[in-house]
Amino acid sequence: MIHLASQSPRRAALLRQLGVHFAVMSAAVDETAHPGETPAAYVQRLAAAKVMAAVRVLGREAMGPVLAADTAVAVDGVILGKPADRAAGLAMLARLSGRSHQVLSAVALWHADRLRQALSTSTVTFRALAPGEAAAYWESGEPADKAGGYAIQGRGAVFISRLEGSYSGVMGLPLHETAQLLAQTGLQILGSNNMKAEVRE
Repeated sequence: MIHLASQSPRRAALLRQLGVHFAVMSAAVDETAHPGETPAAYVQRLAAAKVMAAVRVLGREAMGPVLAADTAVAVDGVILGKPADRAAGLAMLARLSGRSHQVLSAVALWHADRLRQALSTSTVTFRALAPGEAAAYWESGEPADKAGGYAIQGRGAVFISRLEGSYSGVMGLPLHETAQLLAQTGLQILGSNNMKAEVRE
């Protein structure tokens, strides 16, 4: 049994794909980016902060591994968070239209009094959006709570002409890196012994 420090139903669904038993808990942190912070540093800092927030709630004694993740969409080094309103959502989609952007997902794991982290970086390319498409997509309600204003696992997939990297990472929990981290705790994850990931402690 592990603890998933996330209320995201997408991350829970992805973790179930690994056959891991877990309990969901809340880990609210301040998600404001620091001045000059790169997207990679931002997601890694937040993933670690979420884990440590959960650890403080659970206590360090007699608990299983704690897992958290954070995902950001970045264009030209600028982080695109969740759109505040319709105007912000449409502006994000216009910025993504007809070009590539990066999606960074950091995973953090606390186990045996140690923090381990891994980072997944993917490049997503949008086709040019036709007039009215962005507005119609916003009206569907899907983009409102999504980083970058779209969901690759939903209707937003029709805008994506190319993906280089991790589909699950763009969704919010890169399974390759997650399985590698969990395997270090002794959990038996299918194929994890043959996986290689850039893991930072």
